[in-house]
Amino acid sequence: MSLTLHFHPLASFCWKPLIALYENETAFASVIVDLGDEQSRTAFRKMSPSGKMPVLRDDARDRTVPESSIIVEYLATHYPGPVELLPTDIDLASEVRVADRFYDFYVQEPMQKIVGDRLRPAGKTDPFGVEQARDQLRNAYAAIEQDMRTKTWAVSERFTMADCAAAPALFYANKVEPFGDTFPAVKTYHDRLMERPSFARVIEEARPYFKLFPYNDG
Repeated sequence: MSLTLHFHPLASFCWKPLIALYENETAFASVIVDLGDEQSRTAFRKMSPSGKMPVLRDDARDRTVPESSIIVEYLATHYPGPVELLPTDIDLASEVRVADRFYDFYVQEPMQKIVGDRLRPAGKTDPFGVEQARDQLRNAYAAIEQDMRTKTWAVSERFTMADCAAAPALFYANKVEPFGDTFPAVKTYHDRLMERPSFARVIEEARPYFKLFPYNDG
């Protein structure tokens, strides 16, 4: 098997390429990285000096591909399938990349700030930073709410890389800053993503690890 994805089932950024792989039923092997295990951590850092996941290894092309969005684009280019995750139309592809970056920078990052703060030791938390992150999430929700009132997927009416980014971002964001009744279009889009078979599979595979997620404040 040519492709191997190095990832962790709980890591939100790892979900993006997993969704892409499942969307097109792309054959791949998987290696779960445990950064808490010295042997696993050492082996992974040889491949990714930054220690960041995910990383895709393509033995057939002798390529090591880091970063979730770059992995999805690599798959779309070299291992395309029936679902065109990155449109061939240049302008549409640009829209997909913009939406992809939006969900990574303005939903994923503030969500991870809140989660990371919950993992800090007593006396080392950052309440002000967490409140800033919550404000950023609410601002992002407001933008998504307006955008998704008239759309099925993030860009046009086709499932793309932007939706691969939106799915994990919104799933975890809703855990730390719930949509509530204020953002019905965001909730509807989130629920639609949850029903997508590729994402449902990712969630099911991550379920045994959810006990590690810090659901409760403090």
